[in-house]
Amino acid sequence: MSKTSWVLSVLLLVVLAAAPAGAGEADEASTEILRDTLRSNKKALVAVNLALSDEEARAFWPVYDRYQAELTIVGDRLLQVIDDYTRTFGSTTDDEAHKLVGIYLAVQRDRVALLQAYVEPFAEVLPGRTLMRFYQIENKIHTVMLYELAASIPVIAQ
Repeated sequence: MSKTSWVLSVLLLVVLAAAPAGAGEADEASTEILRDTLRSNKKALVAVNLALSDEEARAFWPVYDRYQAELTIVGDRLLQVIDDYTRTFGSTTDDEAHKLVGIYLAVQRDRVALLQAYVEPFAEVLPGRTLMRFYQIENKIHTVMLYELAASIPVIAQ
């Protein structure tokens, strides 16, 4: 896929996920829209940008589906941490903030562990360059998601 097509695919994802930034219900709605958009369009974005042969696709998609199911669990944990934080934003105590940081870092650690755990299963069904491209696509999609989430998460006051 050309760079232009990739950019258009990512822009489509951003446009579909965008919602007015605000507090409370608007943030929750934005998070839900982002979650639903990613879940419904991510596989299509990967498919379009990976351009697998029929043989590669037959071997890849079952591994991808298992990976994505596990990644969704980790992603839901991240969204729960964000929800917990935004729900108590104005009244978060030092102890609660410390606990949330620990949970957030545990979620990030689990995401990286999952990415590492799937390198070999993906490497068994994809050539090295395609494997690298897949992880690049995953990283780009994840970065867009984090960017959208960051726009709706208020920074805690000191």
